[in-house]
Amino acid sequence: MNTLGNKLKVTIFGQSHAPAIGCVVDGLPAGFAPDMDRVSAFMSRRAPGQNTWSTPRKERDTPEILSGLVEGRTCGAPVSMVIRNADQRSKDYSGLKRTPRPSHADYTAIIKYGNDYDVRGGGQFSGRLTAPLCFAGALAIQLLEQRDILIAAHISEAGGVSDISPDFARVSREELAALLRKPFPVFSDEAGVRMRQAVEAARMDCDSVGGVIRCFAVGLPAGIGEPMFGGVENRLAGALFGIPGVRGVSFGTGFTAAGMRGSEHNDPFVMADGRVSAMTNHAGGVLGGITSGLPLVVNIAVKPTASIAREQNTVDLQTRTDATLVIHGRHDPCIVPRAVPVAEAVTALTVLDMLLEE
Repeated sequence: MNTLGNKLKVTIFGQSHAPAIGCVVDGLPAGFAPDMDRVSAFMSRRAPGQNTWSTPRKERDTPEILSGLVEGRTCGAPVSMVIRNADQRSKDYSGLKRTPRPSHADYTAIIKYGNDYDVRGGGQFSGRLTAPLCFAGALAIQLLEQRDILIAAHISEAGGVSDISPDFARVSREELAALLRKPFPVFSDEAGVRMRQAVEAARMDCDSVGGVIRCFAVGLPAGIGEPMFGGVENRLAGALFGIPGVRGVSFGTGFTAAGMRGSEHNDPFVMADGRVSAMTNHAGGVLGGITSGLPLVVNIAVKPTASIAREQNTVDLQTRTDATLVIHGRHDPCIVPRAVPVAEAVTALTVLDMLLEE
């Protein structure tokens, strides 16, 4: 189950410490000339080793195109690419089949795959696999731009510190474009400083923090999606939960809606420039599983990084006794900043897939 999409299919392959990771993107229209400099710039937002809030593991994340492009244009064949893994320390993970890491997939993977499971760096469960996902998403983002659809996300919360929120019904392209130019994407730079301070405090305490990513898509036409089980929320939530560390997905006002009255949560319709719009956007741009034409607003909760430097309780699967574990290796004290482009990529791939279905 490493494939996402119906008309636009993306298959991710590889493991964290395998020779390479990569993807196959099938269903791209022929004649599309992607800007590979922009693809590389997008992927660099996710790449490790660039700042204090990410793992010091050094990977260039340079995509090597194997097929699908002829003289820089798609030819109708699947676009396939690999990224060679370089900075590996597999010895850091020896013994984890015996003493699984808390909150990781080690234990469940061992139950499912036995000793054949590749435990190094989390194997196929690693966040490393989001690099090829960003490659595919970067292509989708450029194709969506041709349809005048813009996707951008910000760090809504990290380490208990919240960013300011724009008007969901009126968020502008200029505001979102400004986010895409920031190394730490927040609307309030002052909030961003406090977020980074919270992340650094956790790192110095041998701990980690989580947060929330809020992703916007503006320019979507009304009428995309299906009722019941084929709705925009269904498709996006299923795809976004494929990102390692995601613990919750909501739309618009999300869980806050449970404490509101109908008169507060309802989005009254209005006419704007001859088109149907709404005064507010608590629904997040989706009604009955179908886009309303207002900005799509999706919130993604991300857990604290599971690998922390503190001693933790676990079990010894050989002796069947309680044990303790100190995790070695290089890990992010907060994965939220690097997950922002991943959320954008998955949103773009899902939205483009649904548009192609229409």
